[in-house]
Amino acid sequence: MKKHIFSTKIHYTHLFTHETKKTVLYKFTVVLLIFVGYFMFVAMKYGVEHGFLVACLTWSFFVMCTPIADAGFLIDFPLRLIIHVRMVISEVLIWIIAILLNVYTFFSVPSIYDTTVILSLLKHILEKPFPFWFIIIISAIGTFASIQFGDELLDKMQHHERKKYQKHKKKYRIVFLIFICFVTFILYDFLLYKLGVEF
Repeated sequence: MKKHIFSTKIHYTHLFTHETKKTVLYKFTVVLLIFVGYFMFVAMKYGVEHGFLVACLTWSFFVMCTPIADAGFLIDFPLRLIIHVRMVISEVLIWIIAILLNVYTFFSVPSIYDTTVILSLLKHILEKPFPFWFIIIISAIGTFASIQFGDELLDKMQHHERKKYQKHKKKYRIVFLIFICFVTFILYDFLLYKLGVEF
């Protein structure tokens, strides 16, 4: 049981020498720079306090509405390095935080969703449980699959050792294809909503 929750300690030098771990470090650095840059942009535009909430809600959108674990990875990866908890476990906590953040905002300060296009789209999804919450379910399936691949990257030294990824990559691609279809439908509906077209 402990093995499924905690991983062996990762030597920091391996992040620069192991092929798989270098991939993870590169990905984390790129995502972190994007998030920091976005936060600085919204902080300058809306003020630090308001901008922080906008940035957090945008982060929650990418947690709940995309089938890749990039947003949660901002927290999962450092936790894996510091307390050695597997990223698939910490991702559960990430999802709880993202959901609670939206529950609070949706019922307390719903006007903040009108700040950006992404947040307007998030509100549009939240307001229509059927059929749009299916995008959240599909994203959860994709996210927890991809984060297991991320854990495997940190457990192995070379890409050819990633047996779990090789075994399940076709299933993940199917999930991603379904996600693309759903996103196309939601964006089309959102565009009609913005144009005031109802049917």
